[in-house]
Amino acid sequence: MSYKALRVIISGGGTGGHIFPAISIADALKKANPDTEILFVGANGKMEMEKVPSAGYRIVGLPVAGLQRKLTLQGIWRNLQLPFKLLASNARAGKVLKEFRPDIAVGVGGYASAPLLRKAQQYRIPTLLQEQNGFAGMTNKLLGAKAGCICVAYEGMERFFPADRIVMTGNPIRSDIHPYGQEERSAGMVYYGLDSSKKHILIIGGSLGSATLNRSMQRWIEAGCPGGEEVEVLWQCGGGYIAQTDAFMAAHRPEQVRHSAFLKRMDLAYAVADVVISRSGASSVSEICAAGKAAMFVPSPNVAEDHQTHNAMALVRRDAALLVKDAEAPEKMMETALGLLADEPRRKTLEKNALAMALPDAAQKIVEEIYKLI
Repeated sequence: MSYKALRVIISGGGTGGHIFPAISIADALKKANPDTEILFVGANGKMEMEKVPSAGYRIVGLPVAGLQRKLTLQGIWRNLQLPFKLLASNARAGKVLKEFRPDIAVGVGGYASAPLLRKAQQYRIPTLLQEQNGFAGMTNKLLGAKAGCICVAYEGMERFFPADRIVMTGNPIRSDIHPYGQEERSAGMVYYGLDSSKKHILIIGGSLGSATLNRSMQRWIEAGCPGGEEVEVLWQCGGGYIAQTDAFMAAHRPEQVRHSAFLKRMDLAYAVADVVISRSGASSVSEICAAGKAAMFVPSPNVAEDHQTHNAMALVRRDAALLVKDAEAPEKMMETALGLLADEPRRKTLEKNALAMALPDAAQKIVEEIYKLI
């Protein structure tokens, strides 16, 4: 199939779970035709305004913001400002569309996609939505009725979108995430300074880090790392927690734990992992499936519609992962992970079933749907 050069707007963001799939789609579009022009539209003050330019793409910010669910004085004040921010965002979105004149607008969820995609639909510009989660977000549900195509990663999404416009593509992930061999595992051991004779647990709390995973890990360390004599842990604590974690680690100095704010080489981190402990954001779940890893998910309770539990349960039902509830994690997280680490047949089953659920060519499939719409 030959791909002509397009003008594409990709809108959304707020978290890494929206941003990184969006960048993957952009990369796949540029691979299909390097002359394609891409403009991102995000929300002012959100992480996409930093992450997208660092990936080499231009981004425009809208003043849009989300509804504050906590009714504090600050939350109420911010909610009172929402109508004015929405009006300003709608006007800005309309101006961006008229100036850039896209062939299609792609929405990946998050605050900014609502005004941009709604304006595009009013102007009869084709729109495509990418829904990462097993429970559709509010923005995509509102936009779904008029979208030309909705690309999903989970079955049963007819609950939220017109069935005739749903396409199962999976979630776009980084191209370097795949099942790893011994050579990559050895490279990971060297890169992270690990002992190849031991078993390894990888802990990842999402792009912002996780207070629960960090607290659970600290509790295990304070107890003397029980059951971890032949185990090493690679622990990504998140940028917002690094100062506190640095202080904690300086006080306790567990030899078998390596911690950092971020893991720059996620491919090598997955390569060394025998068991992964993770939040169950859509991108993390998709990466773990693509890498074929035995995982234990601790869904965050602090997300809309509890979608992380829906994401995790899609694997649990197929015997492709374990689940520990957030409230139970301080007591059970490390004990459960160490039990899985010691049970090789169980690990192999989870690895096999997770890999069977992987959809590694999601970005390319979405590109094909974009061209079909146009």
